[in-house]
Amino acid sequence: MNRDCLLCGVGGQGTVLASKLIASAAINRGDDVRTAETIGMAQRGGCVVSHVRWGRAIHSPMIAPGGADVIIAFEPAEAVRCLPYLKPGGTVVVNQKAVQPVTATLGGGSYDAGAMLAYARQKAGRVIEIDGDAICTRCGSSRVLNVALLGAAAAAAAGVLGVDTQELEVAIRQRVHPRFHELNRQALALGAAAGKEGIAR
Repeated sequence: MNRDCLLCGVGGQGTVLASKLIASAAINRGDDVRTAETIGMAQRGGCVVSHVRWGRAIHSPMIAPGGADVIIAFEPAEAVRCLPYLKPGGTVVVNQKAVQPVTATLGGGSYDAGAMLAYARQKAGRVIEIDGDAICTRCGSSRVLNVALLGAAAAAAAGVLGVDTQELEVAIRQRVHPRFHELNRQALALGAAAGKEGIAR
C-alpha cells in the first residue's frame, strides 16, 4: 500500500532526520521511496516541511494537497498551516507545545496553542496529541522529540504511519550515532505508548 506522510515543524526540532528515518525504514523492506524538504530558514527557527512518499511506483516526491495519509506536526501552528495537505479522514499526530516560528515573531504575531489544536480537531479526521515535553524530560534530552513523535505515529491505531516501531528502531541504528541509540530507543518506546494512550479526538 502506498503511503504519504508530511512532517512539519520549526528549524532545530529534527524534522528532516525524522523523515530520513521513515524513508530508511521503508527502503529496508523494499519499498520505492521519494522524499523532499522545504527547509527555508530552518537554521534560524523558520518553518520546515518534509514530504515522504513510499510504496510501489512512486514517481514524485511531493505530496499533493489533500493527499497526505498522516501529518506529523512538531508544534500546533505548523499542524494547522499544513492541514490543506491532509486527505479527508486523515490523521494528525501533533506535539502539544507551541514553538513560535521566527516568521511569526518578526511579524509581531502570537497564537494560542489550545486554539490551534481545537481547530485541527475540527478539520482532521483524527488528531492524536502528544506531550512531547514530558517524554523528552523522561529521556533527559530535548533532542528526541522527533523520534518520540515517530513512535506515537507508528503505534497509533489503524497503522496510520505505515511503518512500525521495530522498523524504525532498525533505521535508528543505521542512521544515528551508536552512543545515542539507547536514548532514541527509549524515546521511540515512550512515544509509542503515548500514541496508544494519547488524546485522540
